[in-house]
Amino acid sequence: MRSIIFSCCILGIAALAGCGVYGFTGASISPDVKTISIGTFYNNATLGPSNMSILFTEAIKDYYQQNTSLTLVDDNGDLQLEGFVADYKITPVSASASGNNSNADFSSTSRITITVSCSYINTKDDEFDFDKNFSFFVDYDQNSTDLASEEQAFVEEIFDQIILDIFNASVANW
Repeated sequence: MRSIIFSCCILGIAALAGCGVYGFTGASISPDVKTISIGTFYNNATLGPSNMSILFTEAIKDYYQQNTSLTLVDDNGDLQLEGFVADYKITPVSASASGNNSNADFSSTSRITITVSCSYINTKDDEFDFDKNFSFFVDYDQNSTDLASEEQAFVEEIFDQIILDIFNASVANW
């Protein structure tokens, strides 16, 4: 009886391990892919916080290291990511009436949109290569939010979503 239970446990572990191509994070990485190189994502946007380059580059490196078993290398990884922050803009989303004919109406809700241009190269299978833009936004109420104190949190929230989208497009193949 013990040997049957032991055999079932071994088979269960082997079934979970599979062939090493799929992980619980959703990553679908070939077993012969061992390394990833992520270049600095420079800030080419005319607006936005000055630390966006460092913030995005470090966040995307951390995400890949936490969610894959790939080794981060400086250059020539099996997988290669590089790009830049292409745009940062604040646009009005909804108007508020001033309630007074002598005063102008104004925007009560604004939207911060960030676009990141990313190139991905899979040296083991060029079918998955891409060069495209990823964009996300956050809306905020201008009447109750001080942009100067909340901007960093908004940028981090936007970057989290963009990084997830890049991850899904690259190693999750979504």
